[in-house]
Amino acid sequence: MTQQNTHVPILINNVRVFAAASTKPEPAASNLPTSNVPTLTAPTSVLIQDRKIAAIGTDNPPEGSVVIEGGGRVLIPGLTDAHVHLFATGTSLAGLTTGATGVGYYNALAAAGQMLMRGFTTVRDMAGDVTSLRQVLDAGTFPGPRIYASQAAISQTSGHGDFSHVYEDANTFTCGAHARAEQIGFLRVADGRDQVLAAVREQLKKGASQIKVMAGGGVSSAYDPLDVLQYTLDELKAAVEAATDWGTYVAAHVYNDEGIRRAIAAGIRSIEHGHLVAGPETVKLMAESGVWLSTQPFLESDHEYPNPENTEKNKQVCEGVANSFKWAREEGANIAFGTDLLLEPEKAGLQNEMLTRLSTHFDFKPGEALRIATSGNAALFRLSGERDPYKAAPLGQITEGAWADVLLVEGDPTQDLTVLGDPDKNLAVIIKDGRIYKNTLDRP
Repeated sequence: MTQQNTHVPILINNVRVFAAASTKPEPAASNLPTSNVPTLTAPTSVLIQDRKIAAIGTDNPPEGSVVIEGGGRVLIPGLTDAHVHLFATGTSLAGLTTGATGVGYYNALAAAGQMLMRGFTTVRDMAGDVTSLRQVLDAGTFPGPRIYASQAAISQTSGHGDFSHVYEDANTFTCGAHARAEQIGFLRVADGRDQVLAAVREQLKKGASQIKVMAGGGVSSAYDPLDVLQYTLDELKAAVEAATDWGTYVAAHVYNDEGIRRAIAAGIRSIEHGHLVAGPETVKLMAESGVWLSTQPFLESDHEYPNPENTEKNKQVCEGVANSFKWAREEGANIAFGTDLLLEPEKAGLQNEMLTRLSTHFDFKPGEALRIATSGNAALFRLSGERDPYKAAPLGQITEGAWADVLLVEGDPTQDLTVLGDPDKNLAVIIKDGRIYKNTLDRP
């Protein structure tokens, strides 16, 4: 196994390149024209230089290039995950809220390296103080993916992000007392237009690429049933106004139908979860409004809760997964893939399995699922506009001029997505930002 820490040119010979850059999923029809199905190129070569894809089809690499013989394997863009929590992936709830702050940073650094070695070269972090982590990873000091940071997720009192004790007064009455989750920058409780404006601007000040608000009830939180609405329309509009002034967008945590519609009316661009959408009419409204469904292929076993209330909420959410995918495909909505794994470190490795479920459980063709997890997610990330830390080059595709984030795969994931479920075995080469982080082909 090789880790190459300098940006020397890399030539990858004799590979079939995944050629797909569309952002929308195909309809769930069986008579799709061949031209709409993501394909592989004929065997070719890919030259990486100065952190980007320099040329495709060249046989004249610069002097001193590292040459990788692909042997006819499949070369795909690095995988992406549209909903992660780096500061909560490698630790439990008790560890996050009671442990020393420094431990959280070390756990996040370790989680980032593990994600990269699973093939995830770009992630969108949807709650956590990760801007400094992003800067360290971008510098190549430690291994890890590119990060689109939301910083602290913003919640109303009694909302999905309120982890204060029930006997404590609301922040607005106590003039500055904050729960531990707020102290470490994971969440921010704000009520009313003025506080929401300040909370959004605070995250932008800290380097957020996009903003996340809580617009409906949650599974893991203590005080909010799934059916409740969170934030008034005016409060949500305030968040959108503040983000728009900075050239970026707002994503909203929400499961229920009415909350989704309120978020759309406020100008929110991405619905995180959406599993309890009531029918195709709301998904059609999302499609017509250009609003993304950033969702997760959950199974009940993905999360475990210590009490029956949260367990029942988890069951309700998981029962809605199949319908939300089905209606999104039928109505032509933009679908993003994410995992939302957190607070159960032993389950972090489910990230790859959850990707494969798009094909094994939810009827996506393997190539279409792969497109969603590469160029599809990248199109959502690009909504960050002027706050996009990686706007200098295309992302999530293998084209000349794109960022050099690529994986060389044993097997053909366009025919069998499950090969990506075992990254240790089936990812022969991992390259991110033009650096080699794994290469099993250099072994004798």
